[in-house]
Amino acid sequence: MAPTEEEMIRALEERHGHDLYCRFSRASVAVCGLGGLGSNIAVSLARAGVGRLILIDFDRVDITNLHRQQYKASQVGMYKTDALYENLMEISPYGNFQTHTARITEDNTKSMLQDADIICEALDSAECKATLANTVLETMPEKYLIASSGMAGLYSANSIKTRKVSGRFYLCGDGTSGIEDGIGLVSSRVMLCAAHAAHMVLRILAGELEP
Repeated sequence: MAPTEEEMIRALEERHGHDLYCRFSRASVAVCGLGGLGSNIAVSLARAGVGRLILIDFDRVDITNLHRQQYKASQVGMYKTDALYENLMEISPYGNFQTHTARITEDNTKSMLQDADIICEALDSAECKATLANTVLETMPEKYLIASSGMAGLYSANSIKTRKVSGRFYLCGDGTSGIEDGIGLVSSRVMLCAAHAAHMVLRILAGELEP
């Protein structure tokens, strides 16, 4: 039997303290792209007790996703938004998870992200990455943007970093490695980058900003 909502809240308060629990639970975070990076970010944030997650992706779960993404073999063929919603509800049954089964475009980006305090870019397409970043940085300057670049291969875990690019814009990854570098994406290194992004979200919510 799943814990009650009160039991879940009490456990998180004991872990984080009341003030930090309130900061996390009142926050709204968008995760744009629900592949290896985004699905892992979402799971980490749901476990931390972030109150509202806005989940955006247009794609379906494929068997080739299973080695690094937070999906099950039984979910192959499902929309990633539906599959991740299902999985997050098992992890955090009282969470608020809003889904958009859509591709990021110039026309819909702002409307889907307007209620988010922090936006995590976890997209595969360079065009969609640019559309998202330009929209947020140019028209939504009050929001934080956390993007990622460079997480492929079996290179050292220690080369994955988080750095502040500008005022409210952070970048996670090694900044160089790509899927063309031989072995491609490996679950452990993708999860490292996702952990950096999720941790930066929590640091922002806690008021612990990078210099």
